[in-house]
Amino acid sequence: MSNIVILGAQWGDEGKGKLVDLLTDRFDYVIRYQGGHNAGHTILIGDRKFVLRLVPSGILHPGKTAVIGNGLVIDPIALLEEIEQLMSAGIDVMQHLRISNRAHVLLPSHRVVEKISENGSRSIGTTLRGIGPCYEDKAGRRGLRIADLLDREFFPDAVRYLTAEHLTRARAFGVADTVDVEDVILRYSAAAERIRPLVCDTAVLLADAMRAGKRLLFEGAQGTGLDIDHGTYPYLTSSSSCVGGASTGTGVPPTKLHCIIGISKAYTTRVGGGPFPTEALDSYGDLIRNRGREFGSVTGRPRRCGWFDAPLLRYSAAVNGYETMVVTKLDVLDELEQIQVCVAYRIDGQEVHEMPATVRELARVEPVYRTLEGWRCSTEGISEWDQLPKAARTYVEFLEEQTGIEAGCISTGPERNQTIQRAGSRFMRATASM
Repeated sequence: MSNIVILGAQWGDEGKGKLVDLLTDRFDYVIRYQGGHNAGHTILIGDRKFVLRLVPSGILHPGKTAVIGNGLVIDPIALLEEIEQLMSAGIDVMQHLRISNRAHVLLPSHRVVEKISENGSRSIGTTLRGIGPCYEDKAGRRGLRIADLLDREFFPDAVRYLTAEHLTRARAFGVADTVDVEDVILRYSAAAERIRPLVCDTAVLLADAMRAGKRLLFEGAQGTGLDIDHGTYPYLTSSSSCVGGASTGTGVPPTKLHCIIGISKAYTTRVGGGPFPTEALDSYGDLIRNRGREFGSVTGRPRRCGWFDAPLLRYSAAVNGYETMVVTKLDVLDELEQIQVCVAYRIDGQEVHEMPATVRELARVEPVYRTLEGWRCSTEGISEWDQLPKAARTYVEFLEEQTGIEAGCISTGPERNQTIQRAGSRFMRATASM
């Protein structure tokens, strides 16, 4: 085993950043393969907190190369702000970060275009960062890439043309926002010169690394439930957050991905609109939100909280092919007397064994719950499986039974060392140092 993909098994915010940070020392390259600066990975190292939006978590480890793949959409100004914050913390970003010349450029006018849908009756609850419209331009073959950003002669006129098109569309739908395109050209051109030394063909970079025997760790953003193909359409992101995105978003062939690890919370959360069958709209939901500090690391939005959804995990495992998972935030459930787990879906009185394809069907789902006893004592910081309370071990084993997926790693707090790595698990075999 050499190259591993870390991806979200639910609707995002599962704690991927902590796991990537935990494993990075065992790898040479850490690669982000999709998304934009609307998704944040929060890393706690001692009393230092890092919120990474575009730069892969591996940048926090000396000597590792962090790669932003071609599958991302990049706001150069947001990227520079993140780079400067890291550099002010003593991180050698310029030496260890590489950016794909094929990643797409996000413009201020993309945020204007996003208001067309988000200001209307069909809002899906996006972050209004312009991510979706930028991916629309990519798919529509009219977008601009980092290579275009670096072309001093081509870029200014290309920005004027695309911005004019965006504002024309916005005005047609009653959005009157304006953009100072000449200011955009000045700021983006200055940003281009700052990041120019970091830009390369990262597909070639990674191919050369693999030929040299280097190990690659891929980190996704969001989660399977938000994947553009397999998620709860249309309440999802605009990129491939499933394992397929790791290949298309980096240029690394699927045959070079040796292990996929899914990450799931010990409960379920969701941000924005869309169906959420196990949402707890009561004091339990509030307790989970407050104990789990379930607020967006980038936006600060409160997350919707609910019980563990086994059918969602079974579907996630099927489309991603992972055989081991990481269960995070087990300690958040410490105070509960009883814990519910959704084991099946029922629609119109009929039990269904597949994930409904439409949000209309999913909105009619009646969760079939099993109730387990809580453990009513602290698990925070426990790092050995046998030290967990018996009821907590029973809970994790029940999740394994219902999903068919091994819980090879359990997180009991935000710090690196607050983690249980189960001896003999597929997780341990896949992530072992070579």
